[in-house]
Amino acid sequence: MIDIHPKDLTLAQLRAQMLRWDEKPFRGEQVFRGLYRHGARTPDEIRGIPAELRKKLPAELFMLRLNDRIASRQDETQKFLFEAADGVLLETVYMEYSYGSTVCISSQAGCRMGCAFCASGLPGLMRNLTPGEMADQVLLARELSGADIRHVVVMGTGEPFDNPESLAAFIEIITDPLGLGLSRRGITVSTCGLLGQLARFAKAFPQVGVAISLHAPNDLIRQKIMPVARRYPMDKVLAAARAYTEETGRRITFEYALIGGVNDAREHAEELAEKLRGMNAHVNLIRLHTVPESGLAASDSAHVEGFLQTLLSRHIQATLRRSLGEDIFAACGQLRNSRTKPR
Repeated sequence: MIDIHPKDLTLAQLRAQMLRWDEKPFRGEQVFRGLYRHGARTPDEIRGIPAELRKKLPAELFMLRLNDRIASRQDETQKFLFEAADGVLLETVYMEYSYGSTVCISSQAGCRMGCAFCASGLPGLMRNLTPGEMADQVLLARELSGADIRHVVVMGTGEPFDNPESLAAFIEIITDPLGLGLSRRGITVSTCGLLGQLARFAKAFPQVGVAISLHAPNDLIRQKIMPVARRYPMDKVLAAARAYTEETGRRITFEYALIGGVNDAREHAEELAEKLRGMNAHVNLIRLHTVPESGLAASDSAHVEGFLQTLLSRHIQATLRRSLGEDIFAACGQLRNSRTKPR
């Protein structure tokens, strides 16, 4: 049997594995197609491969199993709690937007970035997810929702650029024409600002969208709520964002969660607008999903609308993200945290 699960391998790696087993490389294509296009759960469900090859594959081809599922009563959002073979829990969210069905996946079990407003890191980082565990979230969300998912956002639990090898393999796997065949332009990766990885990612995956979690107009505020800002100050973040757009030709997104009394005043919007003036960027304003343990509260409607209008009046492209699933542990990590003991 293979030492590594076949879902953790790209198509090229599966072909190479077939040669090590004295099989023809095209057997790797058959296995890959069976895993992703046909959603095979056991080797017997993979079409056309010989019995001896079936014996070398794991008996269970899905790496995750469904632990819990919660559907919103307000919209079509569904939150899935999946469990890995070692008992680690991870969250995945299915959402419906006007442009199509979207799944938000996790890249780590927990997170070590320590952002003050985020529930994902409260239990600490347990481990990185493998490429196959990331891909299985897409496969299972597709199966459970019954939707033709064409958009994937890596914005769930974890910092994707803190797990760069798995992230890269995951993108290769789900965009391969013999598998899910997703467009790279339908994928967005969110980072709190690990700038060295951002530069490498832009060169490797120029078609994939990037969103940087900014959440403040200056270093003083950002460092209070995001420990990573002590290592990567705002001027370096903005310089890296400009370099990204030059490398890829793509507009970059800045995510900005509005926190009452912290970063949501008119002067904060004006300062942010000045910092972003002339950039090929879009600001995605987010109504903060309150995490009781954080001691932080969401901005009221007046501050949210005022912030948005201030940016627009200064010719900064900005929108307010539509809030989904507010009745089902809306904040990322909350469902998982309810079942996970802090480390």
